[in-house]
Amino acid sequence: GRLEFVGGGWCMSDEAAAHYGPAIEQLALGRRFLRREFGACGTPRVAWQIDPFGHSRQLASIFAQVGAPPFAPSPAPRGTLASGLTPSSLQMGYDGLFVGRVDHQDKATREQLQEMELLWRASGSLPPPTADLFTGILPNVYNPPSGFCWDQLCSDPPVVDEDSEENNVDSIVSAFLQIAASQAESYRTNHIIMTMGSDFHYENANLWFKNMDKLIAHVNARQANGSRVHVLYSTPSCYLWELHRANLSWSVKTDDFFPYADGPHQFWTGYFTSRPAFKRYERLSNNFLQICSQLEALAGPVAREGPYGPGNSSVLREAVAVAQHHDAVTGTEKQHVADDYARQLAAGWESCQLLVANALASLSGSKENFIFCNALNISVCPLTEAAGRFTVILYNPLGRRVSWPIRLPVNGASYAVTDPQGQPVPSEVSPGQLPHPPARPAVWELLFQASVPPLGFSTFTVSRLSRGGPRVHPARTPVLSQPQEIQNEHLRVLFDPLTGHLKEIQNLDKSISLPVFQNFYWYNASVGNNESPQASGAYIFRPNSSEPIPVSSSKRVSTHLVKVGGGDGVPGARGVPRVLSPQPCFLQNALVQEVHQNFSSWCSQVVRLHAGQPYVELEWTVGPIPVADGWGKEIISRFETTLQTDSRFYTDSNGRQILERRRDYRPTWNLSQTEPVAGNYYPVNSRIFIKDKKFQLTVLTDRSQGGSSIFDGSLELMVHRRLLYDDNRGVGEPLVELGADRQGLVVRGRHLLLLDTVESAADQHRLLAQELFMAPYVVLAPGGGPSYRHGQPSLRQFSALRQELPPNIHLLTLTPWDAGTLLLRLEHQFERGESVNGSQPVTVDLLNLFSAFTITSVQEMSLGADLPLSAISRLVWTPAIGPAQPRPVPKLDPSQVTLQPMEIRTFLATVRYKVPG
Repeated sequence: GRLEFVGGGWCMSDEAAAHYGPAIEQLALGRRFLRREFGACGTPRVAWQIDPFGHSRQLASIFAQVGAPPFAPSPAPRGTLASGLTPSSLQMGYDGLFVGRVDHQDKATREQLQEMELLWRASGSLPPPTADLFTGILPNVYNPPSGFCWDQLCSDPPVVDEDSEENNVDSIVSAFLQIAASQAESYRTNHIIMTMGSDFHYENANLWFKNMDKLIAHVNARQANGSRVHVLYSTPSCYLWELHRANLSWSVKTDDFFPYADGPHQFWTGYFTSRPAFKRYERLSNNFLQICSQLEALAGPVAREGPYGPGNSSVLREAVAVAQHHDAVTGTEKQHVADDYARQLAAGWESCQLLVANALASLSGSKENFIFCNALNISVCPLTEAAGRFTVILYNPLGRRVSWPIRLPVNGASYAVTDPQGQPVPSEVSPGQLPHPPARPAVWELLFQASVPPLGFSTFTVSRLSRGGPRVHPARTPVLSQPQEIQNEHLRVLFDPLTGHLKEIQNLDKSISLPVFQNFYWYNASVGNNESPQASGAYIFRPNSSEPIPVSSSKRVSTHLVKVGGGDGVPGARGVPRVLSPQPCFLQNALVQEVHQNFSSWCSQVVRLHAGQPYVELEWTVGPIPVADGWGKEIISRFETTLQTDSRFYTDSNGRQILERRRDYRPTWNLSQTEPVAGNYYPVNSRIFIKDKKFQLTVLTDRSQGGSSIFDGSLELMVHRRLLYDDNRGVGEPLVELGADRQGLVVRGRHLLLLDTVESAADQHRLLAQELFMAPYVVLAPGGGPSYRHGQPSLRQFSALRQELPPNIHLLTLTPWDAGTLLLRLEHQFERGESVNGSQPVTVDLLNLFSAFTITSVQEMSLGADLPLSAISRLVWTPAIGPAQPRPVPKLDPSQVTLQPMEIRTFLATVRYKVPG
């Protein structure tokens, strides 16, 4: 064939900063579009990731499971699969993957060893060959061979074959044959692939094809003189087919392709953090998309056409999908393009909020004036600040009950909160986090802990008891002789009384403690030097020194303890004054204990313990990063411990698998390290941890960031960066991010710290990471709305599940598909062997799982959801370490769906709703 679709996603997604959830969704969205528009022949068989800046193990595992139909370029007997095509065992998908960007040292080694094509074993949990993926590294990234670029953007000479003095056929053919022979030395079969095109090419396709036609004709004409080179137009699938026919065994890779460097001082590790505000907005948008899709599925068609207007989840779905692009969530786009991505997401939120309102009214039986306070992240919500009474509806998208801290801006002194059963809920009023929004009075925050059932909502009523801010009793007592601390049922956190820094964390449940020092630093961004002119930019991280500079100019800050008491027989609150000095202040009440730290005028942090929660929350606020001194700055939060880590640390792959990293080391070649900091940075999508033989310190993130362990016992995360020079990789402007006020972007985020034993750590970080990713969502209303249907009682609490899912099972997808059908994805969220209980197989009764509808029939699908699992087949490759036999697809029993560690299973369910419409 001469034309085929490759990849097939809504975009060519990034592989470092993209989370596996939206990565699967964007792939499925694009493939569904192709199948709808072009039929079966539009289904891609090859993954095509030729521009992302490094390649992840989890994305490779997804590509292996997405699904491809039987295909044979040559005739095969009717009723049989072509030779080498085997029915899939567990949703096996693409026949192979082609990538363009591989570290320059890695590529040089592979060319020498003829390992430019390999078998990537992309999971240590799924049985081979489930996640095995044939992977080919293209010879010139995605460009043509040197001298053979014939686009209007290029300057290479065209093929002149007329009878004239300019005839250059012999020289061009000879040069091409020499390049082909040189390339063939790095590949194992007598077939090689060349890409003919590049960025922004084919606006004038005739130039390309006219010259390629001539090249093909004249190269093949040389065969008459003994040449053994034959050139033809081809496709990735046809090339892959020929490699398979060679019947070779292929070297096996089990790690990933991070970090990527295209030169000695050119590590593409800055984009792991670039545009941190947009990275968070993308993560929040996917969170809300899942809630929107779930409620659309639970309420049925009334969600799309209800009393609040037409709701539409596709606007946000497409915006989140395109945000996965390798120049979107990465932060490597121009500023006006980043603004447009954000605009598209905002339009999607508006459409989904109508849908959510329709669905909540239908499910609760009450037509409330639902209010979505989109500025809660900066403590702005007119309803809660002004109203004497309002309701809080908290929706939980997880398959298990969640206890979630609520923080709402208020201006009253005290409030009463009641749960769905009318029982009082402990609450406090405390000072809001600094800095406050510009031109606004200091607001207070109402705090309470809300319990929400699985896949459902709880409604809480809030009533103001008295006006005015809480009276201030700043019982400020200098504490210099003993450590200052905060504590809840599970943890004690100690602070150095002289410096105010975090000093130690104690896990009270396990009777373990660990000295932990935390501070903020900045790397001075390189503008180029004698070794290399490379500057730090949107893509590339290059500090001009391996030693970062502390953000705080003072090592010694005075510390004051501020205790907050209650009153009136109910948990109340007394506030603390606004702290403008660089000294920490301590806040303690029944629900939360906080230490407010100010490291500089542009960097602050709240260290927080919530009642009943087994983690330490560090909420940091950074910016505007000052650059008037002419220095670009890359801000990190660093943790230093006494753990003996032997150069090792661990990062997640797209929020799912965990990979071991070793400082100054690569598993598949002998690394020559030229950048001791940037060359050890890896993408951290959801978590990073260090451990010794006994204890593990895990830090969970609320967005993708770059992270590392630069010396033993330490780990660090880059939270923000502001740069004054372009890194010459295509953006064409510095990553300066001025923000709305043109003064520079202020970014706020959270790190959650877990201290546990090595054997128990996964039980905590797996569930908590999923809670961060699929967080409950707050909808507000004045209350007292009319009934949705005449005589329908209002429902203040609702769960769409008959019972909670087991903790190791996650409902990854619940969304409407075609009329009367829903798409379901269930996943096992533990890896094999990482937890005694969590890593066990689990069986779920799909037919009796949901209470909102009745499932009448189920069909198991590929991960991409565009093909039945029974229809999937793909090429089976032979690993050099020995063959792995695919398992037959078991017959589906929807009452007993078993999931093995790291397995995702996808179903199309035909449903009947209990309430008509």
